[in-house]
Amino acid sequence: MLVLKIIAVMLGIAFTVFGYLIYFRKKYHLINGFEKDFQAGKKTERYATTVGLIEFVIGVACLLTGILLILFA
Repeated sequence: MLVLKIIAVMLGIAFTVFGYLIYFRKKYHLINGFEKDFQAGKKTERYATTVGLIEFVIGVACLLTGILLILFA
């Protein structure tokens, strides 16, 4: 069970960091193939910010879940 808690925290940290970099720092190159699709007009900047926000929210939720599991389970 300890391994699952550690994995939840690590995933939370990874998603939070990548979501932060994409959403707040505008590092769109972290999205696989985005720059090529953006140049071709297939994807917009709104798509990239949405992906960043979703990753950030999932990361925070997973991180909090992992920490709460470590503390109370």
